[in-house]
Amino acid sequence: MAKVLLVLVILLALSFLLSIGYGSSGFLLSFHDIQSKILDYRLRRTILAALVGASLSSAGCAMQSLFRNPLADPYIIGVSSGASAGASIAIVLGLASSSLSLMLFAFASSILTVYVVYRIGGSTTSSLLLAGIAVATFLTGLTSLLIYMAGESMHKVIFWIMGGFWTANWVKVGLMLFTAFLGIALLYVFAWRLNALLLGEEHAESVGIDVSKFRAVIVAISALLTASAVSVSGVIGFVGLIIPHTMRMLLGFDNRVLIPFSVLFAMGFMPLVDLVARVAVPGELPVGIITSMLGAPFFIYLLRRGTGFGA
Repeated sequence: MAKVLLVLVILLALSFLLSIGYGSSGFLLSFHDIQSKILDYRLRRTILAALVGASLSSAGCAMQSLFRNPLADPYIIGVSSGASAGASIAIVLGLASSSLSLMLFAFASSILTVYVVYRIGGSTTSSLLLAGIAVATFLTGLTSLLIYMAGESMHKVIFWIMGGFWTANWVKVGLMLFTAFLGIALLYVFAWRLNALLLGEEHAESVGIDVSKFRAVIVAISALLTASAVSVSGVIGFVGLIIPHTMRMLLGFDNRVLIPFSVLFAMGFMPLVDLVARVAVPGELPVGIITSMLGAPFFIYLLRRGTGFGA
């Protein structure tokens, strides 16, 4: 465990150094460049990427433990579909006059989607999963319809859905800092209960956990973390799948270890992905494209390896 921690700390330090210091024009060479460019743009963008990664990875840990399935991710309860639909509505109706208003629309629609999903299927884990799939499918269709109707705004909708940090500002950093700290801290407090749930609902109830209420709490915390992340960055897929499962393969199933290590890994991973998005091509690639290209092979590997926690 100590070796893994050392590697992750080094990764985090290098990630921040490269993300802040390097860009399409190369490394920053003078103090004036550092002062203007870092404080203006790169620092807040790097911090935002790290916080989004931390939120998605910790929510992924919770969802995988809740559903007892390594293929579960933070978007499984419809958060990304809700955010995409809300953002699309705001853009098509001309209500997204600023990045802040777009963020608020996406966040509110995400939370509303999770509420609807839980009202439909909150009685058992399997019904919650099916309700999330059904609602997400409907909202994906609605988003496609809105894109078709968007006209000149279509490119803005599509680019937002692909995910990225080009609209990073200190307001978004402040929002993510608050929600990430609150959500991750709560998940860590509940980590032993998640461990008990991994052994089955009967075992969890035998140690005094009200499974129904606890499930609602975990869904709410995960929704807060994921909705906040999606509202500031768009949909960045597979982070909540890749990071927790990689740490689980290295460190085991104990969420008291898994959650903080996943957060640390994600905070080093996401700024590097964002750096690649910034410098790989002239202009900028959406971060969601890169994470999807990395995540899809990993997802196939998990399918071939086995989907159960006992695999």
